[in-house]
Amino acid sequence: MTIITTTTIDPNDNIIILGCGIIGLSTAYYLSLSPTNTNPITLIDPSPELFSSASGFAGGFLAKDWFSPSLTPLGALSFNEHARLAAENNGRENWGYTPSTCISYIQHQDGSKQQKRGDDWLRSGTSRVNAAPVEAEHDEARRPGWLKKKEGDKVEVISEEGTTAQVDPLRLCQWLLGEVMKRGGKVLQPAKATGLVRDDLTGEVKGVKVRDLKDGSERVVKGNRVVITAGVWTPKVFRTLFPQAKVGMRVGSLAGHSIVVRTPIWDTREGEEECHAVFTTHEKNFCPEMFSRLGGGGEVYFAGLNDSTLEVQDPEKGKARPLDEQRGLLREAVGDIIKGGDGGLEVVREGLCFRPVTEWGAPIVSQITGEDLGISVRDGGVWVAAGHGPWGIAMSLGTGVVMADLVEGKETRVDVRGLGYHGPNTHPVVVHTI
Repeated sequence: MTIITTTTIDPNDNIIILGCGIIGLSTAYYLSLSPTNTNPITLIDPSPELFSSASGFAGGFLAKDWFSPSLTPLGALSFNEHARLAAENNGRENWGYTPSTCISYIQHQDGSKQQKRGDDWLRSGTSRVNAAPVEAEHDEARRPGWLKKKEGDKVEVISEEGTTAQVDPLRLCQWLLGEVMKRGGKVLQPAKATGLVRDDLTGEVKGVKVRDLKDGSERVVKGNRVVITAGVWTPKVFRTLFPQAKVGMRVGSLAGHSIVVRTPIWDTREGEEECHAVFTTHEKNFCPEMFSRLGGGGEVYFAGLNDSTLEVQDPEKGKARPLDEQRGLLREAVGDIIKGGDGGLEVVREGLCFRPVTEWGAPIVSQITGEDLGISVRDGGVWVAAGHGPWGIAMSLGTGVVMADLVEGKETRVDVRGLGYHGPNTHPVVVHTI
């Protein structure tokens, strides 16, 4: 990792990416591959440890057709890109990529004939509203061995063959970072963008002021193309750089607690049992979701305990600390649902991350107009990609492809004009020729 603390101005026009999570890295990766891009790429991130929020602590579940209509093209592009990248770069070994089977685990409720579904929230407003699971007799054979079986419960397969998959997002981020740096990309971390450098005569963007958070030194990264991919911190970064802007970035937070456990009941080192995504409900009124992973010796990621009111922590402080009450609830639920075998369940990791969401449920993938910025961007541009909610990993590579197209002034691979910063289907994306 290249950490630069010199106070001199960079001699070259960088493409400046603010935020080194999976969206920023995906954008940098595809820009680094473009034969028409000759500009160096610099990523800037304030975290003392990279991937210490959503990009490193997410579940890593991928889907091709589980999205609302406005997101379907981007979701399909991203899913196919995940598969292609894994096939060409040994993704199974490098970041645990594998097709998976999705299960709705429906638990029988004592004293009632009603059974709760674990996947109802996935179906609402998506292409899966009318999806019909296959016959229950067939489904039972697909029950993962690590899932407890209780009297009266049942499972249903809710994915079609070849439409869902699994990755370890932390390992994928690490791989993307390595590839970007192989091609000359730089990372300034922990470092913070503190303002713009603008031309005295035209007012156009010429660079970004950056403060090293270790020693306090300051420098300027020269460049007139700025991409903001700062997750839940996107509004703060945007307002810091563009206090005169006529718009704000309406990105909020959905905090999520998670726990990773290791169970000897399922161990990929001993066999080739398929990975599963399991969705269910719990008596404590939340909807657990579980994702088994390759390469961890029987690891299962367990989450679903979410909170939109939890205060977002400053990334400069490092990893967020999970709350004790939520940690206890997750541990209890894990014991209720996952088999431990004779060796019991081993807790590998517990985490709290903040996923960026928008009030209308779709991400912002857009160039910001000069009029809304209140400054001239005639020879450059400002772009934002944030607000992917629980689908950040799934849509990461497709978003990177599209953002690279936008930054280079090309026609995008899929239509993202409905993913603007004003809300759905209000303002088209504006692309300036570079």
